[in-house]
Amino acid sequence: MDIIPLGLSSFKLKGKTASVVCDPYDSAMVGLKFPKHTSADIVTVSHGHPDHNCISIVEAANGSKPIVFEGPGEYEARGVEITGVETFHDAKNGAERGKNTIFRVDIDGISVVHCGDLGHRLTDEQIEHIENTDILLIPVAGTYTIDAEAAAEVINQLEPMIVIPMHYKRAGMNEKIFGQLSTCEVFLKEIGQEKVEPVSKLSVTKDKLPQEMQVVVLE
Repeated sequence: MDIIPLGLSSFKLKGKTASVVCDPYDSAMVGLKFPKHTSADIVTVSHGHPDHNCISIVEAANGSKPIVFEGPGEYEARGVEITGVETFHDAKNGAERGKNTIFRVDIDGISVVHCGDLGHRLTDEQIEHIENTDILLIPVAGTYTIDAEAAAEVINQLEPMIVIPMHYKRAGMNEKIFGQLSTCEVFLKEIGQEKVEPVSKLSVTKDKLPQEMQVVVLE
């Protein structure tokens, strides 16, 4: 299974039988160009903000439009099992920014958890739905989501094999909207992984998952 970064919090998970795009975004809002001709069988949307729900930008795969999953629930399509878990976009039970859905995607025998714009530490009930996480895609930059310190706590709660940070400040983003985000380096320093070098994609199989937690930066 390949994990390919598309910018901000969007990734393409490419498995043997299906592909999934998580949180496609409006390029005009974000400032980054969503890669042209990105296709998928399935699209997951963590919440209804334009930097996470631009479904129309994802092209059809295998001759049919992508199946879209939004909100909590248990789903299945093309051999991929998906669980949506209700969380909040802030630390005040959604009072500031509403609800957010964490999606667990089980693909090629690997469990990938995409946190969307998670705004708080997890409850025991939420953890029950996404425990035994192999790969965790987690926001780390604060302002609209948890910051580096809270992200480290969520990582300790879930104990994934691979951690992929997302939703952090990088060159080319809309400064007016995203200028207050911290960089990925702040998160890497928080967890003592300053020497991690970015790569263009992650290719992994279930039997090749690391025995100790590994941080992978995808850009």
